[in-house]
This record gives sequence, structure tokens and C-alpha cells, in this order.
Amino acid sequence: MQLQFDVLFLIGTAAFTISGYLVGATKRFDVLGVVILALLTAIGGGMIRDVLVDRVPRIFIDAGPLYTIFATLLVAWAIKLHQRNRGLLYKIFIIADSIGLVAFSIAGAQIGLDVGLNLFGVAFLAFVTAVGGGLVRDMMVNDVPFILHEDFYGTVAILVAALLYAAAQAGWRGLWVEWTLFVIGLGLRLVAHLRDFRLPRVGH
Repeated sequence: MQLQFDVLFLIGTAAFTISGYLVGATKRFDVLGVVILALLTAIGGGMIRDVLVDRVPRIFIDAGPLYTIFATLLVAWAIKLHQRNRGLLYKIFIIADSIGLVAFSIAGAQIGLDVGLNLFGVAFLAFVTAVGGGLVRDMMVNDVPFILHEDFYGTVAILVAALLYAAAQAGWRGLWVEWTLFVIGLGLRLVAHLRDFRLPRVGH
């Protein structure tokens, strides 16, 4: 099960790497700037999460995420992903960022369950893991963070975490639960983006 969980985690890492790469390329950063932005996008949320639960950040003891990040960057550079038209790049960014969001939501929630946190703790860890890297990415390029203007962004992370917690309480734990929630969460995020779903605004 750990191997399969790692597969989902590494998929999220690769997806967030792509989103950071595309933002850096769009902003016309140099190679080092793009690498730094992609790296921080991919590991930022996980590092914050690990500090919160008093763990050594995984990136410092496991080379797997680093291999995934740099392999993803090499492939993106080799196929000249940054040279595609802007419309296609935006679609790829949304899909990659959504995959990373949901995968890291599940990763954060699972760690919360493993250390025995309550519903709030599990949801909070999922939220931080999912949005932390993107928050760092957007602030570094002086953009309004996605979490502040995409209503069904952080909401998806919380919903996925709550569902995983409920499943665990019901005794449903395993690979099928995680992948089912991944599909549900990704579908919800993409549909919400396409349909421009929004939460109620205060004062309206």
C-alpha cells in the first residue's frame, strides 16, 4: 500500500512541478529561476506540513521527490512545453495544478490520519499540503494566490480530506479509497473551474 500511496504522491509532485515550470516560463524567468519556482511549488506544502507534525521534511531524507521533479523538468524542457500557444499552456496549467491539488490533499490527509489527528487536524494538514506550494509560487511571481480568487480550490482540498476522514472512521481504508477520492476531487475541481462555481460572497 505504501508503494501505491507513493505513486499518487509522486504524481502530485510531477503535476505541481509542471505548474511551477509553466508559471516561470510565462514570466520569462531564466533556467535557475524556473527550477527554483518549480521546486518550491512541488515541495513547499509538504515541507510546511511536515514541520507542523514535527517530522523531518521528506525531501531531506528521500530522493524520490527530487528525482521526480528534475525528471519532469527535463521532459518539459526537452519537448519545449513552454513554446506552446498560450491557450494550450493555460489549460495544461489548470489540469496540472488541479492534479497536484487533489493528490497532495490526499497525501496530507493520510498523514493526518496516520498520526491520529481529529477531523479538523486532518483537513488542516490536507489544506496546507495542497495549497502551500502554490501559495509560495504565486507570491514569488507577485500574482494573487489562486487560493484567494479560485473559490473551489481550497474547498476541494477540505472536501477530499473530510471524505477520507469519514471513510477511515467507517473502516474503509486502502488504495481504492484514495484513488476513488482522487477521481472525485479532480472531477469536482475541473468542473468547478469550467463552470466558474463560486462560494457565496460576503455582503452580496
